[in-house]
Amino acid sequence: MGTPGRYTSLASMKLATKTGAAALSERAIRDEIERIVSSAAFKPSDRLKHFITFVAGQALQGKADSLKEYAIGVHVFGRETAFDPRTDPVVRVQARRLRARLEKYYKEEGQNDEIVVDLPKGGYAPVFRKREVATPAKPLGATSTQKNTIAVQPIVDMTPTHEAAEFCAGLTRELVRRLTQQRGLKVAAFHTPSQSSASMLVDGSIRRAAEGLRLNVNLINATTGCYECSESMPVESIDSFAVQDQIAETIIERLQPHLAASKVGQSPLTENLTARNLCKQGLYHLEQRTDESLERAAELFERAVIEDAHYALAHSGLSDAYSLLGSYGLRPSTSMVTMAMSSAATAVMLDGESAQTRTSLAHAKARAHWNWTDAELEFQRAVKLDPGYATSHHWYARCCLVPLGRLDEARDEVLLAHALDPVSSIIAREVASIHYYRRDFEAALAHCDQAIELNPHFPHAYFILSLVQEKLGDSEEALAALLRASQLAPKSPRMIASLGRAQAMAGKPDAALRSLAELDELARTRFVSAWERAILFLGLKDTDRCFEQLALAYQDRFFDLTLLGVDPRFDEVRGDRRFEALVQKVGLR
Repeated sequence: MGTPGRYTSLASMKLATKTGAAALSERAIRDEIERIVSSAAFKPSDRLKHFITFVAGQALQGKADSLKEYAIGVHVFGRETAFDPRTDPVVRVQARRLRARLEKYYKEEGQNDEIVVDLPKGGYAPVFRKREVATPAKPLGATSTQKNTIAVQPIVDMTPTHEAAEFCAGLTRELVRRLTQQRGLKVAAFHTPSQSSASMLVDGSIRRAAEGLRLNVNLINATTGCYECSESMPVESIDSFAVQDQIAETIIERLQPHLAASKVGQSPLTENLTARNLCKQGLYHLEQRTDESLERAAELFERAVIEDAHYALAHSGLSDAYSLLGSYGLRPSTSMVTMAMSSAATAVMLDGESAQTRTSLAHAKARAHWNWTDAELEFQRAVKLDPGYATSHHWYARCCLVPLGRLDEARDEVLLAHALDPVSSIIAREVASIHYYRRDFEAALAHCDQAIELNPHFPHAYFILSLVQEKLGDSEEALAALLRASQLAPKSPRMIASLGRAQAMAGKPDAALRSLAELDELARTRFVSAWERAILFLGLKDTDRCFEQLALAYQDRFFDLTLLGVDPRFDEVRGDRRFEALVQKVGLR
């Protein structure tokens, strides 16, 4: 692999071959970098393209010794000059992603490239080597395409500051939703075998020009590899759901002549546009999963219900918001699950044939009653109503299959949810979480990196990353990940408690006690679940107080207790009779 910083000039970039040492030209190396960043493996990630281009360029200029974590964080990932790699692991996370993506590239598209680019572990200076190219085997036949099947690639944010990332994610979802309404047209889920055999592909990007933002969208014939249609349009605002809807509708209209199906006429779910827009905003805030966004989501759904009391999806969204406020420890769980059940029941009464309302009811049943049989039947009913609704698969995995210990099934369900909604930060995080519960820590680490690449500002991705790093034996990296999570969610009881536990696990009990004091101070002004204190005491090895707090969390019906059977954090106390008694009370035995 070589020592980081060893290759400081082109003269030293050599490879021992059968005939001796062969130097690589700068032009050949730059051409190889261009092939890499233009490949399908790197297409979804502008950050990794920038990363490999930057480090390769520095190495080619003889500046490999300058490729330190701080410099990369500032120049590649736009961190401020106050960037501290000890508390923000963005460069290490993305370096792992880059190594994995390079490996994927050379196994697939680049398997016959004459030059191989590598990023050895332990540093950030790339190594360039030449290899013998094997004669490619004659293909047995091209993969057959599925007629009338279309795949939608995530719309890419190409703006310099990535200001349109959230807008691009929402626009991608809206395009998928509208395409599923085309009669006779199948929409392939992202990163599944059906996507690779789709007969049509939609991709696009948003760029900033002198006159403002501009969206480009292409329709590609997968059989011929030719463009069937290419459209360009201005983007007036990236802060408006109405603009998002208008652009999605315009795209579908312009692509319509080139599609093999006609549009299904579908009446709006409510004629009240105010209620619909409030629900769209509520769903957006629900997806963020921060303390502030969950409170905001509940407020928006409450306003939507007042605006149109007969709108089923408003009651459904309100049920989900109440459930999550309880499960994230922002309000007492006992009161939240009761309110969630009431709203879900109203939603199903108004529209019992909606996958969304049925999913909300299943979700509320799982969280309120811990009745896994009834909850599973409701989830299965929701999935049958709409197999393409990602949230059904996500919550079926997390709220039913995981508590029951059916982790292989849970993994399959959450991977399907991720394929159906590849731009969902919380689903991407959940993929990592379920691999963590399965004790597949290397896979969990890879999925953590993917979740962080998808949304570098999502605190819950760093939270699960810290747990995985801890199990891989790197307590300092675990602590750094939680410090980043705490920076992104500074007043979150979960992050404060988890940071305290990580500090204790890293041999810093005084820091852990300061986190405990911070948690107690926060409890003076807001609700803090006993679960969070239990987690911190667990890290301090104070099992008596840990079980005292777990008993209080049980009285509040805190939903994370349903993870006791699978959560690796509790492995060290599984032999304690109090633990076994609590597991039985929760209904996991």
